[in-house]
Amino acid sequence: MAATISSSDTVEGIARVVQAKDGVIWLEPEQTTSCGACAAAGQCGSKGIGSLANRIEARRFVLHGQQAFGVGERVVIGVGAQTLLKGALIAYGLPLASSLIAGGAVQALGGGDVESMAAAAVGLAVGLLLAGFGARRLSARGELAPRFLRRARPGESCGGKGEA
Repeated sequence: MAATISSSDTVEGIARVVQAKDGVIWLEPEQTTSCGACAAAGQCGSKGIGSLANRIEARRFVLHGQQAFGVGERVVIGVGAQTLLKGALIAYGLPLASSLIAGGAVQALGGGDVESMAAAAVGLAVGLLLAGFGARRLSARGELAPRFLRRARPGESCGGKGEA
């Protein structure tokens, strides 16, 4: 079981309860006002493919064993900063490193550009497979699951304190 995280070492977000039944609550993360407005909005998941309803529904997640919440209630959830860093290194760092190491090794052994590129592609594929295993391991241990931190204060938004 994952350790309890304190609010000082978490990355927090606000989510709205969309369904609550038998100690299980379904949440949708709230989209911040800046989300979708930056220069990279076309490349990130903020705009997605399909209708707005499909994109929002795809972002829903569940929290088990929680106290009673009403539909529409806002809560603050968090993921440990170390867990987020570990997940990012597994998802991005491992495939990149394996690709660079494989391509560089073939180049150092006297391979040409085509061979080095092929080795880098194979290294990337191996890294993606390893990243998948690593992500499943983190998920099975419950490390990737967001944790309930508190009920959101009126007017509270991501990165802001809201009304006291």
